[in-house]
Order: sequence, then structure tokens, then C-alpha cells
Amino acid sequence: MGVVPSSTIHWPGMRSEYASLPPSDGTTTTKANQLGVSFSQHTGPVRTVDGRSTKADVAAGAVFVTGSDAITWSEVGEWTEAMEIYLDPALLPAGGEVVTAMDARDGVVLGAAHVLRRAHLTGGRLTDVEASTLAHRLARHLDDVYAPGARKRVNPPVGAMDRKLVDLVVQFVDAHLQETLTLDRLADVAALSPFHFARAFRASTGISPHRFVTARRMEAARARLVGSRESVVDIAHAVGFSNVSHFRRVFRRELGALPGEVRGTAGMDPPR
Repeated sequence: MGVVPSSTIHWPGMRSEYASLPPSDGTTTTKANQLGVSFSQHTGPVRTVDGRSTKADVAAGAVFVTGSDAITWSEVGEWTEAMEIYLDPALLPAGGEVVTAMDARDGVVLGAAHVLRRAHLTGGRLTDVEASTLAHRLARHLDDVYAPGARKRVNPPVGAMDRKLVDLVVQFVDAHLQETLTLDRLADVAALSPFHFARAFRASTGISPHRFVTARRMEAARARLVGSRESVVDIAHAVGFSNVSHFRRVFRRELGALPGEVRGTAGMDPPR
């Protein structure tokens, strides 16, 4: 299996495009009018928007929102894994305009991207209701946060969390992947009861806290497999798994391949 190639899925209310690309001396393009996530970390790629080029690092999990101008990428020296989400124009606010955002930390978009990514990698499908609900959630989020003169509502939608709290929880998860992460611990970060936190987090991101933590752990493991020669045992421990067999099973369930297959497809030999 190894690394799944790029693919496109059409859902009710949106389409998602998953990209898995090796390092390249050429250029790639993030098209206009999309919500995107870079699952991979990059050092010093060049991005060009409306004729202006800048060179800057990209953190794993960074969100990119494009308006009417596409982003052209060059000098990409690491393996790229990314998700682009294109909402149906009918769901967008009047005019459908958004302000381009680079390297945003946005847990709402990141959570949705993880849900779609799993579908691309494992062949699992969302139901029509699940997909359209996710599309509507993203459309409202786009209107609230990225539209020109966005209202940036003080109060989140009923049953959801404030986006700043979501981002705080995401940052906490990424900083503590090696540790035991319980529902109570995550709820404490948001200052909510475990019951209300679990419901609100899922209502905000489309993914449960447990599934989100697992997705972030598997993404961190994949980055280490592709970008280092650490052993699978060491990588499993680094992302919070004491049982390596369990780690392999979860990795395959979430990413559709075994750790060794991902490393082999990336052109790396196992560590000596």
C-alpha cells in the first residue's frame, strides 16, 4: 500500500482533494476558494500570491484559506501531505468572498480535514447527512472568521465551543502526545465538564476528542517515519503508545498502511 496517491471525493455540499507528493523542484498550486490543511511540516518553501513571493516555514497542521487568488508553491524540499476542501458556492455567504489566510491555527478546519483525510486513506465514506453537516459547519465557520468584515461572533453556534477554546485544546494535544491524554484532561483545558466538552468539541470540529487525539498521534508518527530514521518502536513511544503491536494496528486503521510501508514508499530504508 504505502503512501496513498492524490485523490478527489465529491460529497454533498463540498469536494475534498487529498494530495501526497514527494519533494519537488517544480511548482504546485493551491487553487482559489478553498480551505486547506498542510499535514506535513516544511522548511522554507516559497509561496507566491498575486505576483508576490515569500519564503517561510510551514508548521504541521497549518491552515491555508484562499480567496480569489491561488497560491503557487516552489522549493518544496519535504514530502507534502495536504487536504483541500472546496465548498459548494450555494453554501457560501453572498458574494462568496474570503480573505486569504496563511499559516492559520484553526482547530475547526483541522478537525474537519482529519475526518475527510481518513476517508481518502482508508476508503471509508461519510454518510450524506454527515458530509453535508460538515460542509454547513465549515461554511458558517468561513463566514464567521474569514469573510471580509467577518462578524467573528462572540457566541459560538448552539452546542459548539468557542473557536479559541478549540484552538487551545488542539495546541495542548499536539504538545502532549507522548503523555496520557484523558477526556478529563482535555475538558480541564476548556474549563468544561467532560460530558459537555465531548459534545461541544464534536459539534465544533466534526470529530470526537478521542478520534482527534488518535489522528494527531498518527500524523506525528507518519511525519517521523518519513522524515527520520527513528525505529518504529521509538516512534510509537514518542506518540503515546507503549504497545507497538497496538500502534501498528491503529496506524493501519487510520492511515490505510503499516508504518514500514509508509517509510518504504518515502524512499527510506529502515534504521540500521
